[in-house]
Amino acid sequence: MTTLHRDERRPRLDEPVVASVPGSHVYVRHLALESGRAPVRLPDPDPSSPERSTTETWWPPVMLEPEWAATAEFDVFHLQFGFDACSVERLHELTATLRRRGKPFVYTVHDLRNPHHADRETHDRQLDVLVPAADALVTLTPGAAEEIRRRWGRTATVLPHPHVVDFQTMARALDSRARRRTGAFRVGLHVKSLRASMDPLRLLPTLVETVQGLPGGVLQVNAHHDVFDPDGLRHDADLAAYLRVNADAGLIDLRVHDFFSDEDLWGYLGSLDVSVLPYRFGTHSGWLEACRDLGTTVVAPTCGYFSEQGPVLPYTHDETTYDAASLAAALVTAHAERPQLGTTIDERRRQRRDVSAAHDELYRSLLR
Repeated sequence: MTTLHRDERRPRLDEPVVASVPGSHVYVRHLALESGRAPVRLPDPDPSSPERSTTETWWPPVMLEPEWAATAEFDVFHLQFGFDACSVERLHELTATLRRRGKPFVYTVHDLRNPHHADRETHDRQLDVLVPAADALVTLTPGAAEEIRRRWGRTATVLPHPHVVDFQTMARALDSRARRRTGAFRVGLHVKSLRASMDPLRLLPTLVETVQGLPGGVLQVNAHHDVFDPDGLRHDADLAAYLRVNADAGLIDLRVHDFFSDEDLWGYLGSLDVSVLPYRFGTHSGWLEACRDLGTTVVAPTCGYFSEQGPVLPYTHDETTYDAASLAAALVTAHAERPQLGTTIDERRRQRRDVSAAHDELYRSLLR
C-alpha cells in the first residue's frame, strides 16, 4: 500500500472531490445518493477540448492523461474503466503522477478479462500496473475478489453493482410485466456488434431447437447493421447467413437495427421473458443488471462471475467448453417455472444507499 501525503496547499472541502473515470457513465451516476450530501465527482472533460466538461462524451477519457492528472484539482482519483487504449507505459506514468502528488488512487476492477479483446495479454499487462498501484481496490463479486487475491495478493472490497435502469422506468416496466397477458414465451439473444467474448453461432442451434419445442416459444435475435449487413464494419458472413436462413424458415424473429437508445434498450429487454448471454469469457455484466431491474430472467454462462451478481439460470460455456444440454435445460426450466429472478425498486434503493455510503467512507478513509 502506498504511503500518502495529502497536499495541504488546498483547503479541505466538506465533501471529497473525486476525479472519477468516467464520471457520466450510468454505473458511476448510480453510486451517488438520490439526494443529499455526497462526494463531488468532477464532470468528464470534453475530449475535443479538455478545458470544457461534458455530460455525454467521455471517450477517450481525458482524466487518464498524466498531464491532466498532474495539474487538476481533486482529492481522490477513482478509475472504473475506459483504459482499453492506454499503453502500459502511460498507465505507469499516470499512477506515478498520482503517487508523486499524494493523491489516493482507487480502482474498481470491473473486468478481469476484457470482453472486447480476443487475447487477454494486453489487459493482463494493464492490470499488472493498476492493481498493485491502487491504494484501494473495489470489485463487484466475491469470486472476482478471490481472483484478485490469488493473482496479486491484494484485498478488494466487494460492493455490488447498483441498478442500471432508472426507478421510474423500472416501475413502468414491472407494472407492465405484471399486467401482461400473452401465451408467447419470448427468448432473446442480442448479438449486438459481436464483441470478442461472444460466440452466438455456438449457441444458436440449441436455441432454435429448444425454443421451437416450447409451447408459445419465440426466439428473437437482435443484431446491429454493422454485423449483419455485407458492407458492415464488423460483418460476420456465417452468422448473417445462419440468421437469414432461419428467419426465412420462421424459426427466428430477426430484428436488425442500429444501436439502441437507452429508452429503446429498456423497452426491448422488458419485452423478453428470458435474455441469453452468449459470452465465452468475461467477468461482470451491466446487461445482466438491467435485466434484473426489468424483471427479465437471465440465462448466463458459467464463465466469469455473472451468477454471483444475482440469481440467474446457468449453462456451461467458456472458451473451451460448451454443454448444449445445460443451455436447453435452463430454457426448459425458465419456461416451466417462470422464475422471479429480478429485483425490486425498494431493494435497489437500499442497495444504492449502502453502496454510496461505502464509497463515501472509502474516500474519507484514504484522506485521513
